[in-house]
Amino acid sequence: MNLKNIPQIKHTESGNFFLLAGPCAIEGEEMAMRIAERLVEVTNKLEIPFVFKGSFKKANRSRIDSFTGIGDEKALKILEKVSKEFGVPTVTDIHTNEDAVMAAAYVDILQIPAFLVRQTDLLVAAANTGKTINLKKGQFMSPESMKHAVQKVLDCNNQNTMVTDRGTMFGYQDMIVDFRGIPTMQQYATTVLDVTHSLQQPNQTIGVTGGRPDMIETVAKAGIAVGVDGLFIETHFDPANAKSDGANMLHLDYFEGLMTKLVAIRKTINQF
Repeated sequence: MNLKNIPQIKHTESGNFFLLAGPCAIEGEEMAMRIAERLVEVTNKLEIPFVFKGSFKKANRSRIDSFTGIGDEKALKILEKVSKEFGVPTVTDIHTNEDAVMAAAYVDILQIPAFLVRQTDLLVAAANTGKTINLKKGQFMSPESMKHAVQKVLDCNNQNTMVTDRGTMFGYQDMIVDFRGIPTMQQYATTVLDVTHSLQQPNQTIGVTGGRPDMIETVAKAGIAVGVDGLFIETHFDPANAKSDGANMLHLDYFEGLMTKLVAIRKTINQF
């Protein structure tokens, strides 16, 4: 994938990793704009190619009473406003074939959730929009098996695809990142490391996913050290009250400090 094919993406000549970051879900316009403003400020300062991330709906909740969204079109219009106001590309995940066409009218990158990455019809529908496609590696899949998901997109004459590692299930309530998978998947696609979802602790007895945000810096540093192309990080100014995945999100206050460290590591790695 050529990063420059993503509309409005900046700093592609900086030598930095690229970044997909934002809240887990779009909870409203004010929160989205507040988070986007800070992320744009930091990534411009550090010259990090940046894509704003936000789910327009959450379809894979543990409990029926969990937050799923503020309305599809309403959330997608907020993503569109972020893009126009700040001049940045946007990404959102889709769950059905119909979502692909609808979301493609508002965002630049369509993301296939990890649990759905084997769904051929969904991948084909997404690929046929002509948008860049981000394929999340299934927690149940090996890095090698993601080659076939990538090929489905390529077979639709869409060359703009990336894969994102988001950890592999270990036991029943924890995720493990196998960093050997990064160079493996880089053989056939641009590869991203989803830091925050890799630190989820699913299948909690209360029906709400837990997490280890204290390990975000550790996993992010390791990803940069092994040469991952991009990072995926969910962030919020009030994770404790976020409506989705708050337990594993990075507090927005820590964003600039972490990015500064990661840029320094990348600069060192680029010397070898």
